[in-house]
Amino acid sequence: MVSRALKSKTQVETIKSGIEPRATEKLAEGLAQALADTFSLYVKTLGVHWNVVGPNFYGLHKLTEAQYQDLADAVDALAERIRAIGHPAPAGFREFRDRSVVKAEMGIETAEQMISELVADNEAVARRMRDFSDAAAEARDKFSEDMLIGRMGAHEKNAWMLRALVAS
Repeated sequence: MVSRALKSKTQVETIKSGIEPRATEKLAEGLAQALADTFSLYVKTLGVHWNVVGPNFYGLHKLTEAQYQDLADAVDALAERIRAIGHPAPAGFREFRDRSVVKAEMGIETAEQMISELVADNEAVARRMRDFSDAAAEARDKFSEDMLIGRMGAHEKNAWMLRALVAS
């Protein structure tokens, strides 16, 4: 016999923490897009980490490891924030691909090409995090706004560090 607890299904919930209930849907969608971007960039960064070669291998390997570990933590934090404001978090590759500006499909290229793609992706995600943080501010969701501003800064820093590696 299956326990009743295992038959529970995630659904939209009304929260009473000071965020207007009508604002949570738009906010959850922005956070879902941020989650999709973060997850897609996580997968892509892992691919670079696994496949980079050349004279800068060790440095690139360690840098991308630190970045994908940060992204993994961010994925969890973003998904949990979506749940905390009462909405189900997206949880499938198709949902992430459809919502993300990051195209996780990447061939095994030269280190320079792979790093250049990560630079462009981090910059694109930083731009979106700025937009999402503005939406959180409009909803008076200080926690999400702060989280998204922090992520924006992390992506700007990642882009800077990666850009420095391919500078001529």
